[in-house]
Amino acid sequence: MGELDHQALQDALGEDADDTLTLLVAMASATDENLRRLVRALAPRLILDRCRTGMPRRRGVGRPRNVPAHVGGELDIDASMDAIATAAGEGRPPALDELTARDWGRPELALCLVVDRSGSMSGARLATAAVTAAACLVRAPREHAVIAFARYADVLAPLQGGQDPGRIVEDVLALRGHGMTSVSAALEEAGRQLAGSRATRRVTVLLSDCRSTDEVDALPAARALDELLILAPADDADEARRIARESGARVGEVVGVDDVPALLDRLLDPR
Repeated sequence: MGELDHQALQDALGEDADDTLTLLVAMASATDENLRRLVRALAPRLILDRCRTGMPRRRGVGRPRNVPAHVGGELDIDASMDAIATAAGEGRPPALDELTARDWGRPELALCLVVDRSGSMSGARLATAAVTAAACLVRAPREHAVIAFARYADVLAPLQGGQDPGRIVEDVLALRGHGMTSVSAALEEAGRQLAGSRATRRVTVLLSDCRSTDEVDALPAARALDELLILAPADDADEARRIARESGARVGEVVGVDDVPALLDRLLDPR
């Protein structure tokens, strides 16, 4: 019966994170049912925790402020005590506009990850997709979306769906490849997802080599986005660099699975 040695796994991550994460993803499809179940339960949490390590100050959460309760937010009992006491002394319930609420305001960052699932989805490529999803989720905890695409775009997690991050990473790990590639359709769906965002920055993260096979030019859709970051494989980044150059996007080249969080941070905060 299959089992996992957690200490050995941590040691392996310290020695070679790329190979270990890739192997862990492959084990999620193991024939041993018990091992497969253990890996599928562990992998999303491990990947999310790893993506939090060394993360800059969280951009995705807005700063809290006090507002009248009728505006919205969560009731601040401490700040409302005087109004509650006054109303009680007058023998009436307090009015909403007398109470104080805590509102987090607009989030600073919304991220929509767009994952290219055309072709083969296994090994390092699937691990890279899962790590990229986790990195996006922890950097934009309030507003994030995940889209997978081949010929058509499938929304795995809508922008304000409120899904558990571990479940989203698990869904990415379950992706299987398809044939055709429509970058344009995927970017158009990203634009639709981000259109409902309240965030100060609305950023699309495209994980792809950007080689469309549907003969539809992706540039109009790329240019229509507020902000586009492209993560392309280092050994096949020519088309991604071209689209970035002609659309005003920023592009980073993925060398290894474990490099993605730091690469995403550099693209989000270019200096």
